[in-house]
Amino acid sequence: MRRNVAIIGCGQTKHTSKRRDVNIAEMVSEAVYNALEDAQVSLREVDAFVVGNMQGFGGIAQPEQWLGDSIGAPGKSVIRIATGGTTGGSVGQGAYYTVASGLHDVAVAVAWEKHSDSREAGATTGLLHVGLGNFFHAASYGLSLKNLVATSAVGAAAGVAVFQAVFYMHRSGCSIEHFDMVAAKARRNAAKNKYAHLQWPGCTPEDIARTEIIAYPFRYGHICPASDGASAIVVAEENLARKKARQPAWFKGLAAFSDEENSLQSENFGGVGVLDPSEQKGCWMSATKAYKMAGIKDPQKEIDVAEVYQPFPSQELIFAERLGLFDEGTAWMALEKGETDIDGRMPLDPSGGVNATNAIGSTALQRILECALQIMGKAEEHQVPRKVSNAVAHGWGGVTNYITVTVLGDSPGR
Repeated sequence: MRRNVAIIGCGQTKHTSKRRDVNIAEMVSEAVYNALEDAQVSLREVDAFVVGNMQGFGGIAQPEQWLGDSIGAPGKSVIRIATGGTTGGSVGQGAYYTVASGLHDVAVAVAWEKHSDSREAGATTGLLHVGLGNFFHAASYGLSLKNLVATSAVGAAAGVAVFQAVFYMHRSGCSIEHFDMVAAKARRNAAKNKYAHLQWPGCTPEDIARTEIIAYPFRYGHICPASDGASAIVVAEENLARKKARQPAWFKGLAAFSDEENSLQSENFGGVGVLDPSEQKGCWMSATKAYKMAGIKDPQKEIDVAEVYQPFPSQELIFAERLGLFDEGTAWMALEKGETDIDGRMPLDPSGGVNATNAIGSTALQRILECALQIMGKAEEHQVPRKVSNAVAHGWGGVTNYITVTVLGDSPGR
């Protein structure tokens, strides 16, 4: 029988564009030991580590071998997981299964990226072809694309996200001004989060709108940063969780599905693919299964906060709908009403989210970590101003085709 499992400690590093004061091992160990301190757990009590980063970016084939000593892993079970941009979500879910199965009682999940030391440009060459394919495919449908860029960071990821955004705009009626609103909200929220990268107190949609268009409908102010940083959670079985934590954040439901959204599988390359990449059926399927496991019947009423994986602002709206938090094509209307603000009806990304902080391997784990902080009441300045009973964390990655969804709560649930 599956055991009840909870997050009892969270740790992360300050995220910046360049952490020159530490190497990768030192940076990762910061997050691990911060999490252990928060959990009031000694290294001796840890049975296993589940680790991961964006494969290829660091130029190190087996990073767990190199940094194992720094995080206290020698002699303990170590699993490395790499699923692209969802790596952190997969790492967090892997730690859950390690403990829920009864294999271990305490596990640490840790994920990271140090872009300033990485070989990102070479690693994203293949992804660039995905981005270019989506640009040209979108143009074949008569969608307006401006100022095509082909850099490793923007050409690859934005090529996919632009394709999503223009289709979402077409079917929902939202506009580029709504993306300005999401990006400004991300900067304001990040200003309340001492660990976030792009912090801009008082940022307004007008501030974002003054930045240049780089690939329609995205402005420079819409684009996520490349961050150096790491995050970690301590996961424990029920008896220890209740002993160690005043308010554990319980895993209630989780799932991961893949769809055919990426262009390597699309008709451009002879595959099946989908015509509308904003459809994101994999997210809908993951959310449906995770909610069922968690006993959530109406997410619009039962979810109190969501951390959505949104390196581009359109994705906050698209994925919030696919997570069942808003009706189809209405998330931008809720945004206009302030419902997605920290003090709104359905707070989205109170941490600032991926749009403000993106250490890619760590990013999806941060979504789980931030939901745990909200449930535990430890989010400090970006704590939502009401009791958080249920929270949902989302990850997007693979080759733009893979989704993780994790539901946490203030009680174990069923």
